[in-house]
Amino acid sequence: TIRVQVSDVNDNAPAFSQPSYTLLVGENNSPALHIGSVSATDADAGSNAQLTYSLLPGPEPRPPQPPLASLVSINADNGQLFALRSLDFEALRAFEFFVRAQDRGSPALSGQARVRVQVLDRNDNAPFVLYPLQNASAACSELVPRAAEAGYLVSKVVAVDGDAGQNAWLSFQLLKATEPGLFSVWAHNGEVRTARPLSERDAPKHRLLVLVRDNGEPPLSASVTLHVLLVDGFSQPFLPLPDAAAGAAPDDRLTVYLVVALACVSSLFLFSVLAFVAVRLCRRAGPAAGGGYPYPGLPDGPFPGQLLDASGAGTLSHSYQYEVCMSGDPSTGEFKFLKPLYPNLFLQSSDSQSKETPNNTNNFLSRTNTYIE
Repeated sequence: TIRVQVSDVNDNAPAFSQPSYTLLVGENNSPALHIGSVSATDADAGSNAQLTYSLLPGPEPRPPQPPLASLVSINADNGQLFALRSLDFEALRAFEFFVRAQDRGSPALSGQARVRVQVLDRNDNAPFVLYPLQNASAACSELVPRAAEAGYLVSKVVAVDGDAGQNAWLSFQLLKATEPGLFSVWAHNGEVRTARPLSERDAPKHRLLVLVRDNGEPPLSASVTLHVLLVDGFSQPFLPLPDAAAGAAPDDRLTVYLVVALACVSSLFLFSVLAFVAVRLCRRAGPAAGGGYPYPGLPDGPFPGQLLDASGAGTLSHSYQYEVCMSGDPSTGEFKFLKPLYPNLFLQSSDSQSKETPNNTNNFLSRTNTYIE
């Protein structure tokens, strides 16, 4: 009789019972809570079939997600998973990771399975009122004309809930009113409307207390106060509440100061612009008014600008001198000259011209100077 015993070789990798697992854990759980288990098997025998479990990070870890080692842990021998911290649904709704099962063969073989932990929401957030604001220094008042009919929209209460699902479903209820039966609140959208037509007998000021409640178990709630003013028309000035009138005075004074300061700055700027324009116009009009010199015996008004030397040296142009010389009587052989209003200017012009003209021209200018003197 021959007995043949086959020795095992580590030729089988561990395999999980399912490729992925989904584990559910309630929000605000206690630390070290058992949330689930994973299991794998190995077809080998002996040490080749003994498995060790470990955690691996997920394929795409998100930056806001805490480190995996601070969230869950796994029992290396049996694959049980004890959340390490209390989980908050509003901060972390779900996270994923991998579990690896590795045998003790040589060489060691391993297998992986994906695990998704989903946090279940619990009703731990009360409704939060967005409008009307309850932390303002002055209470918000809604204006309603006395001519409003039944169903007139007075205001709308806006609230949110940080929970999810039915825990975030909100309902609205009118708890208290100055005059019951005058206003109503729609349960599903928070709209405040008139329940009947208004009359002159109704009080001008009303205070409404609205309750906002979610649909959780147990339900959580919040309350909000509305102030309603009845007016004859929207042209009627707003009448502040007595407790808000004192706090509004400093704001009114500040507004007046700002308006006065703005008016002063605007007036100063306008005056500066007008002064600048006036100075520029005066400077342009000055040279144009003094461009010519009046002479007796000639028509009133300044001489044309082309009769003056543009260099500003005080000399007359050559064309002007020739015109004066030809204005005499040719039959007498003498020249007649007009005596200028400023003789020094004309003499200076003659002297300057004598330096540049030929000899016969110098003799002519000498006779001219003698005649003028």
